[in-house]
Amino acid sequence: MPMHVIPLEGLPMVQPGDDLATLLLQSLRQAGIDLIDGDILCLAQKIVSKAEGRQIKLDSITASSKAVELGTLTDKDPRMVQLVLDESTNILRTRPGALIVRHRLGFVGANAGIDQSNVDHRGGESALLLPVDPDASAARIRAAVYGATGKHCGVIITDSHNRPWRLGTIGAAIGSAGVRVLQDHRGGHDIFGRELKVTLINRADAIATAATLLMGETTERIPAAVVRGLPPDDTADTAQLINRPLEEDLFK
Repeated sequence: MPMHVIPLEGLPMVQPGDDLATLLLQSLRQAGIDLIDGDILCLAQKIVSKAEGRQIKLDSITASSKAVELGTLTDKDPRMVQLVLDESTNILRTRPGALIVRHRLGFVGANAGIDQSNVDHRGGESALLLPVDPDASAARIRAAVYGATGKHCGVIITDSHNRPWRLGTIGAAIGSAGVRVLQDHRGGHDIFGRELKVTLINRADAIATAATLLMGETTERIPAAVVRGLPPDDTADTAQLINRPLEEDLFK
């Protein structure tokens, strides 16, 4: 079976405290999609964060003097900067319009993944933080789906990431359960028998990017998709495996 991506339309607007697995299963039934073993459910980070109550009103945030200073340097709301500082372990680069940090989850990105797009601001200006533990979130959803369907499916929580020296965002896996995250070919051989020494394929990010192409990132309102057709590969891998160890970081 060739790999294909099935966008899941009709998912209701997610609210804090919603049982995301139940909403997903209801939408799958309404769409006439029956899960099969080996399917991978890709979920946009935003719906996971919203269900887990990670939307923060900015008027509840008091900016520190450091946040005010960085806000001036980056032309950003000091309250947003304070949230970034709270979610980060290290500030790597600053410039007007950009604040690049190492997130507490280990990856490097802009603004600690904090976003204000596709967030309801009618109750006051808000920001949406990443889930506290996306791998644990993925594992819970996977367990609930298995409990309801008996199907061994993987779950990937996707987010939009930029990459150095490349324009535009791509999908990336920030949480994963039941999916082989990295495919290690080191020690194998190419078609001419040459030993492979550095070939490490990031399956989770590749899957997340494929799903993101159909899920969209603006007004599509498709925050979930089923990726089908990949060989079943049920492992205990988590998205934390993707983060390059600090001692190997040549750009820190």
